[in-house]
Amino acid sequence: MKKKLRILLAASVMAAMLLPITACSGGSSAATATPTAAPTESAAPTEALNGTLRVGMECAYAPFNWTQTDDSNGAVPIDGSIGYAAGYDVEIAKLVAASLNKELVVVQVDWEGLEPALNSGKIDAIIAGMSPTADRRLSMDFSDYYYDSDLVVVVRADSKYVDAKSIGDFAGAKITAQQNTFHYTVLDQMDGIDKQTAMADFPTMIVALTSGKIDGYISERPAAIAAVNSNPEITYVAFEEGKGFDYTKDDVAVSVAIKKGSDLLGPINEALAGITAEDRQALMESAIANQPSAS
Repeated sequence: MKKKLRILLAASVMAAMLLPITACSGGSSAATATPTAAPTESAAPTEALNGTLRVGMECAYAPFNWTQTDDSNGAVPIDGSIGYAAGYDVEIAKLVAASLNKELVVVQVDWEGLEPALNSGKIDAIIAGMSPTADRRLSMDFSDYYYDSDLVVVVRADSKYVDAKSIGDFAGAKITAQQNTFHYTVLDQMDGIDKQTAMADFPTMIVALTSGKIDGYISERPAAIAAVNSNPEITYVAFEEGKGFDYTKDDVAVSVAIKKGSDLLGPINEALAGITAEDRQALMESAIANQPSAS
């Protein structure tokens, strides 16, 4: 099984790096290609793979996950949709499903609906850049981390806040974060800001930022890099130790969420253990390079 996982991992990295980019963002850019039929490997009979692994994600959080119109860059069909899902979470989900000898089914779910979908049985797992915070651990079980990150503030490239050295330098700024996330709670650490209403997703925040409605939003670094790559008019501010936000590793690392007491926990952790730190970083770099470009 581990040999099979290594082969699949190598194939995933190579496919993500070599295939042409024809993707479009689910929330911020127009379609650029005609949807095609599902990839052959995704059409294999369920019985031959000992069942399915239904994984929920937004499909709108590049580079972790996004929506596109074809199967390039290792994308897989979104259940019940003509679109395809791609990104770092999709690559991790493919490896986990292969290790469990199951067929991967990606289910697109809005962020707020992910936990209810999991606990109602609509999906088997959440692989969506979700951090295993203390509050979430009360209602869901979480795997070991599959990526570790930190928090930054995304701002316009011409903003007066672009040279900020600490979170204290944002006094007076209109700052927000995605609703129902740990990101929104850390706004209370930024003394003197004009705290804005939480927004539904990252594409919405990018539009608000570029239009001048807000001065910045909180993001994990990979998503910030992805946003900057697609939108040259924005950048992000990172902080030295002691000058940024106060949080635990559980607040910024990401894990697979499963239903409380699920017997999937052990097998998923075993699958994740077979992916080296170097391979995870390579997959993330490929996801950032292949993310949808703004049109």
